Amino acid sequence: MSAAPSLYATELTINLDVVAANYRLLQSKLVGAKAGAAVKGDGYGLGAAPLVRALWAAGCRDFFVAHPTEGIVVRDELPDARIHILNGPLPNAIDEYLEADFIPVLNALGDIQLWRNAAHARGQKLKADIHIDTGMCRLGLDRTETKAFLDDATALLDGIDVQLVMSHLAHADDPDSPQSGQQLAAFTSAFHSLGIGQGSLSNSSGIFLGGDYHFDVARPGIALYGGNPTPFADNPMANPVRLTARIIQVRDVAPPETVGYGATYPVTRPSRIATVPIGYADGFHRGHPTTGMAHISGHPAPIAGRVSMDLITLDVTDVPAHLVHAGAIAEFIGAHRTPDDLARDWQTIPYEVLTGLGRRYRRLYEGTGA
Repeated sequence: MSAAPSLYATELTINLDVVAANYRLLQSKLVGAKAGAAVKGDGYGLGAAPLVRALWAAGCRDFFVAHPTEGIVVRDELPDARIHILNGPLPNAIDEYLEADFIPVLNALGDIQLWRNAAHARGQKLKADIHIDTGMCRLGLDRTETKAFLDDATALLDGIDVQLVMSHLAHADDPDSPQSGQQLAAFTSAFHSLGIGQGSLSNSSGIFLGGDYHFDVARPGIALYGGNPTPFADNPMANPVRLTARIIQVRDVAPPETVGYGATYPVTRPSRIATVPIGYADGFHRGHPTTGMAHISGHPAPIAGRVSMDLITLDVTDVPAHLVHAGAIAEFIGAHRTPDDLARDWQTIPYEVLTGLGRRYRRLYEGTGA
């Protein structure tokens, strides 16, 4: 039994035309390179299946996910896409990787040995990417492994068809950080020494560092979904997300009443409080009760008191009274506020805002691929 649209009081709308336009904008910034797309985390919380259809229509051919189960979602939509599994190969699932035509990212000498042995056992060359860590100290061949790999690459890669040679920038959103330049130098040296495959270094912010960082394939993620890849400047990306909730109750309050758990919002004047059915179970942070707002017909309505699991209370005293009633729409993300704005409210990053959006919304897709 599926839920009728009328049963939802909250809606999350994703405009796929905007996502496609963001992709084309990023592609226009690249010098001699092609933009791929990071669609891990269920398309950064927005739904990978419709997103990859729209991105494919916009010209994207390389898709990056963290887990092979995420890759299955992409493969079901796009039979001809190159799907890269960032977390690497699983030793007990090699046949499944090959059946799905996944390209695992080999993050250590052990991964390379595993994939080489699999190629020899099957008597065929197997596609893979090579990840060289240049400063994240996370996944990828570390300095010692990189040296050993480059010294004996021909033997180590026997049976492996290298697609991408990649690294990941740690501080690309700060153009004044010296780390990006250091990583670029280390990656350039290793990539040229290896002499095979396509180079891939830039994430969303890396694209804006200039052509030296672009190589052959870029891997934008958050910028596709409206996050600012240049936090030191105005956001060049458009916001494809709209999050709304319908008001379910409005009441008048007066001093000395308080609103919400912990009495954190003392009423200082005769006021009106509207309650909407959205809360931390839907991805709204509880920890910053004095920040944040919705908009009702373009008028700001500050959050009043703590966010609870299923409900948020809004101070609508200054919103024209005829606009505030049960059934009226409160917009939390959209024309007036973006995921970056919520991230500032919550002292986090837009990645966490988007990927934390819950599953209780009615999800709507507009535009290409919907």
